[in-house]
Amino acid sequence: MDELMQHLGKIRIPRSGDKIYKDECVYSFDTPDTPTGLYISLSTFVGLGQDHVLRYHQQTGNPVFLHLKRTRKEIPSAQQGDGPEKKITRLAIGTAGGFTPDQQKYTYHETYEIVILPNFITIPYPSDDLPEQLELAVKAILEAESAIKLAEVEALAGTWDGEIKAVSKHAANLKQLDNGKKIPPSGWKCEKCELTQNLWLNLTDGSVLCGRKFFDGTGGNDHAVEHYRATGYPLAVKLGTITKEGKGDVFSYDEDDMVEDPNLAVHLSHWGINVAQMEKTDKSMIELELDLNQKFGEWVALQEAASKLTPVYGSGYTGLANLGNSCYLNSVMQMLFIVPDFIKRFVDGAPKIFDQIYNDPANDFNIQMAKLGTGLLSGKYSEEPSKSGSTENDDSRQGIPPRMFKILVGRGHAGFSSNRQQDAQEFLLHLINILDRHSRHQVNPMECFKFRVEERYQCDKSKKVKYTYRPEYILPLPIPLEAAVNKDEVAAYENLKKEAEAKGQKLDSNALVRPRLKLSSCLETFIRSETVEQFYSSALNGRTMAHKTTRLDSFPDYLLIHLRKYTVQEDWTPIKLDVAVEMPDTLDLSFLRGTGLQPGEELLPETTGAEPPPPVYDMDILNELMDMGFPPEACKRALYFTENRGLTDATNWVMHHIADPDIDEPFVPPGVDVNPAGKSSFVADEEAITMVMGMGFTIDQATKALKATDNNVERAIEWIFSHQVELDTQKSGSCDTQAKEVFRDGSPRYKLVGFISHMGTSTMVGHYVCHLLKENRWVIYNDDKVALSENPPKELGYLYLYQRID
Repeated sequence: MDELMQHLGKIRIPRSGDKIYKDECVYSFDTPDTPTGLYISLSTFVGLGQDHVLRYHQQTGNPVFLHLKRTRKEIPSAQQGDGPEKKITRLAIGTAGGFTPDQQKYTYHETYEIVILPNFITIPYPSDDLPEQLELAVKAILEAESAIKLAEVEALAGTWDGEIKAVSKHAANLKQLDNGKKIPPSGWKCEKCELTQNLWLNLTDGSVLCGRKFFDGTGGNDHAVEHYRATGYPLAVKLGTITKEGKGDVFSYDEDDMVEDPNLAVHLSHWGINVAQMEKTDKSMIELELDLNQKFGEWVALQEAASKLTPVYGSGYTGLANLGNSCYLNSVMQMLFIVPDFIKRFVDGAPKIFDQIYNDPANDFNIQMAKLGTGLLSGKYSEEPSKSGSTENDDSRQGIPPRMFKILVGRGHAGFSSNRQQDAQEFLLHLINILDRHSRHQVNPMECFKFRVEERYQCDKSKKVKYTYRPEYILPLPIPLEAAVNKDEVAAYENLKKEAEAKGQKLDSNALVRPRLKLSSCLETFIRSETVEQFYSSALNGRTMAHKTTRLDSFPDYLLIHLRKYTVQEDWTPIKLDVAVEMPDTLDLSFLRGTGLQPGEELLPETTGAEPPPPVYDMDILNELMDMGFPPEACKRALYFTENRGLTDATNWVMHHIADPDIDEPFVPPGVDVNPAGKSSFVADEEAITMVMGMGFTIDQATKALKATDNNVERAIEWIFSHQVELDTQKSGSCDTQAKEVFRDGSPRYKLVGFISHMGTSTMVGHYVCHLLKENRWVIYNDDKVALSENPPKELGYLYLYQRID
């Protein structure tokens, strides 16, 4: 007790706004459930595992900790069924109505003690005669909501979680036809086929039609949505989900979302439906999606029907828990941490990162990357059951939940901060930007993926050429369906499917015939010459036609290939192409190598004289396009290339090009220099310059940083720290001086070492899994399940990782 009294002045009572990390160590994935428990600093309220608590004490001098341990005991199976089973009603984990793992299998018991470092002197808690300040501090910590849960709630504020729906804009003044139609209380059937399930009542004209196909092949034949396209009648309610309280699943085709209809009972009575007599007989859309989410493990296993899926454990074989549709994040991070640059920076370099003192380690990106990397590769959290001693906690040690990392990496991003599933390729690009801002004096580990693209334009009239170069991290490849090697089989299958649908039947899923393509067809399409309309030729000082060819000017250490499977149908419906692309184990991409200016070619003159006239946009058409939800830069492109001919032409252009990778990037007319020699279009915000200079930076540094971050002060300051070496080499030059960008380059030969697959019809539903080649064997990473893969579905991937062969 005397030892405790000496340090009483360092014990703080938590106040409002203090972050209390009592769920998980900020440097590792140790929790109160870990055999060694969790140590919570009574000075800073940071939670620490036993491997980190002594180091933290030595860094900060804070000696007093609350040691929290939690043990669980399995409830006898005979007692597990007592009481009603908790119903899952929300697409969330650990929240009211959501998934609560082990909610009825175990009871939990917590024990506490006070620990004083460096000698780990322990004092039981509760205990008589403890100082009041310590009692109050411990009581406040135990009663407070944890920092992680508070951050999750903040991140999810206003996002869709399965219950929050907006009131439809059509609900108040919905048009309903007086066509004499009355809907019976049961016995419904689709008016265009024989389906009797997944039926939707259109609230405007009373038609009863089947819904969309689901991504697992079940559902309807799309007749309800086809009816909306033909009539424009926006609201439909799913029959079978209507309750006595006047609730039901209402979908707005116009708003493209599930909505609330406060007047649903009145709208139903128009069609003779008395809600007081209705009973819910069908699953809601939330329940259906929950069912599909909970079947994912079986679904993934079916992709390797011949595999035994033998679990593997140890270093490099740690899974990641799915934190509410986070499979996209899990797959990307598993793939990145087989790359030496990431291992060197965040695993081998973790001790140096952890040795630095931070006020809030949970919100430091480098620390959380190092925590994730060491958690995945240490093997500490992936122990074989027979070797882990007690079997009581085996299933809790076969994967780690990347909560802090997910919260941190998604902060400020509407999609990645939510519990909705996101696109793995978009997340990868998001991560590239974050890594660039946090690399500071070190090389961005993403540099191993960076390559330079060469684009060659040839003016049709002058025959002069222009070469432009840009950096990329991912190679996007188109899917040329016309190059399928089994077109006859696909055509026969499509005919059979149409015949079955006309009869209200479905083909057996085993009869599915996918278009099969070779990767070489995708690569040939990528490098194929394309016609560029409205090209500004500086030789003519006007617009003309040009031809563009694309090549690679450098070959990175690791090549990421993105198969562009998402596209738009002729009716504007976004779809995912269900194709199989034969991906070879080894690649020779010599034919992709760019050539640069060739003998006999003459360059188009630089636009240093008369500048090309700026594009002129019809603002009425531009506003109409943007009102339809298209990105502003895409709308500008559409008006430029259709020469403002009208809304229909512009809309068709956007729909045809909506899948282009640069569709929403700032538009620069083809042939026009982004920054002509000696000129810069960027103007730094004067107030932003003053704020950055107020942090001690020069005007040149402030201007260059604001230029690189589009006048964002916070990002500009981070940019300066991450580009200090570059800025130091330019102190004597102009702020517009461009440091020569360095690209790694080498052999164009590669071998396949990993791929991420997506199952589903859209990036917003379905499931991602990752396959990695480790120790000359393929391993499947399906969230927290890691197993040997005997039949990896290489042809069904979405993102591929190839390693250069020197």
